[in-house]
Amino acid sequence: MDMLFGAGDRPGAVLVRHGQTEWSRTGRHTGRTDVPLDDHGRSQAEAVGEVLAAEEFRSVLSSPLSRALDTCKLAGYGAVAEVDADLAEWDYGGYEGRTSADIRSEVGGWSLWNDGVPGGETIGEVSERALRVVKRIEQSPGETLIFAHGHLLRVLAAVWAGLAPEDGRRLVLAAGSVSRLGWEHGLRALTAWNLQTGQPRR
Repeated sequence: MDMLFGAGDRPGAVLVRHGQTEWSRTGRHTGRTDVPLDDHGRSQAEAVGEVLAAEEFRSVLSSPLSRALDTCKLAGYGAVAEVDADLAEWDYGGYEGRTSADIRSEVGGWSLWNDGVPGGETIGEVSERALRVVKRIEQSPGETLIFAHGHLLRVLAAVWAGLAPEDGRRLVLAAGSVSRLGWEHGLRALTAWNLQTGQPRR
């Protein structure tokens, strides 16, 4: 691995949150709705490719949703990527497409991390998917590159580091950002987080 991420004790994973979409720009919960990248999101995806150009990956995994897959392709990894359904975003159920402020106008003090969503996934179910991804990373003989979504990646990072899945709330992750799950002194750790490939355009 390039010094941007550090070699660590053993292989880990580089995480890429997909580029900006209209819904991510406006703060709408985007779970299973297949919202495409906007123009800035496509530029972010290309910038990810430039950031990772010097890195070597043994496997490349992507969410099946187009905003992640298109980020993967525009970054230059489409030809080698494997789709993994466990990397799909949190299913927000009845709160799909709504902003946190809108939801809180009906449910005061609502938090995705504490209160969940009606008709969607529980945090435990998202965590189970994340733990299966952790197992794939650990079984790989080399670095894994992952293209996925904000909340799923925050849960993944939390459980990788041995934290509760709810602790993902503390791991802010911007669209188009690059992070790394690595190791230090034999312990899984976050060795880079939320390295941004460009600021969102308003």
